[in-house]
Amino acid sequence: MTEVPPTVPGLPMTRGRCPFDPDPELGALRADHPVTRMEFPDGHVGWLVTGYPQVRGLLADPRMSSRGEALRSPIALPMAADRTEPAPGMFTAMDPPEHTRYRRAVAAWFSARRTRTLEPRLTELAGCHLDAMAEGRGDGPVDLVARFAEPMAASVICELLGVPLSERPAFDRAVKTLFTVHSSAEDAVAGWHALVGLLRALVEEKRAEPADDLLATLVTEGRLTDEELVTVGSVLLAAGYDTSANMIALGTFALLEHPEQFAALAADTSLAERAVEELLRYLTVVHAGGIRAVGEDLEFEGHRMAAGDAVSLSFAAANRDPALCARPDTLDVTREPVPHLAFGHGVHQCVGQQLARLELRIAFEALLGRFPGLRLAVPAAEVRTRADAIIYGVQELPVTW
Repeated sequence: MTEVPPTVPGLPMTRGRCPFDPDPELGALRADHPVTRMEFPDGHVGWLVTGYPQVRGLLADPRMSSRGEALRSPIALPMAADRTEPAPGMFTAMDPPEHTRYRRAVAAWFSARRTRTLEPRLTELAGCHLDAMAEGRGDGPVDLVARFAEPMAASVICELLGVPLSERPAFDRAVKTLFTVHSSAEDAVAGWHALVGLLRALVEEKRAEPADDLLATLVTEGRLTDEELVTVGSVLLAAGYDTSANMIALGTFALLEHPEQFAALAADTSLAERAVEELLRYLTVVHAGGIRAVGEDLEFEGHRMAAGDAVSLSFAAANRDPALCARPDTLDVTREPVPHLAFGHGVHQCVGQQLARLELRIAFEALLGRFPGLRLAVPAAEVRTRADAIIYGVQELPVTW
């Protein structure tokens, strides 16, 4: 057995001098104690894992559980104390075979082959939103978050599921409430109910008038109950929106703060796919990481983990591990892609990752192609970040050109 590691009082989430780097303490832990003890907000002492090989290994380990009633959040959240069985259809909080059944129901819609057919439409959407951004410029700066990142992300996931344009403002409000750490428990519950209510009404509409979107197809197939349909749709909407919107905005901020990288990508758009992979690795917007529970007593890296122990897996620290790539703290859009963990790993690896990659590539290609002179309209230090949110990003990104 290895020496008893120190107990970290909580998940380090304070950003350092660079807004794109994870908490410096995570790097120090990764170097000295890639597997260590950590106190969770409810007082439980579990584990924090920061090394790339260790995080990847546990994500692939069938002895790790994702069951909702067994999980503990590493950060204080309005609904985190409600450790109950997941609602029917909440496949992100299930283990196989229950998880497998739901994932298979939607997987075909996110396959690489089907995703490629969406490229013309996503390109059209990007152009439309950039047109609106240009028209809204006036004499002052434009907020790229509100004018491009959020509308683009919302349009893509809403069109896929079949959420009408008129419902998108309500959906946007509900998702932001759910993913804001400072929401009260009452507001978070209200946000979830609003999202569920939106999906429940859509299920009824699509049963009356079938369409060719994902939600309508699931309704027509009849393999899922209405409650399952509503939950699956809510999970896909929330996950597909917040992560993509923050990646577009934060990725743009990172490129603008690394002008040589911005210039390289603007000059050679064939680098876009590599740039997306590098931005996903370098930024890791899911900076609160993944969570698992130990399903059975086991020994890992010389440590005895007991059944029921909570495990916090730091994707941000793992993606900056020298074990993954050389110069991990350097943004390099020409880097040969590496097997980063921005989408997780194992059976719970993000089902929408191919769509996210396409969306990001098109967004950055269109943005840099349309505005090669894009620049920040305020000093970088004035850009407000979401350091304590579940998904990291920027509150606003004032730009001009």
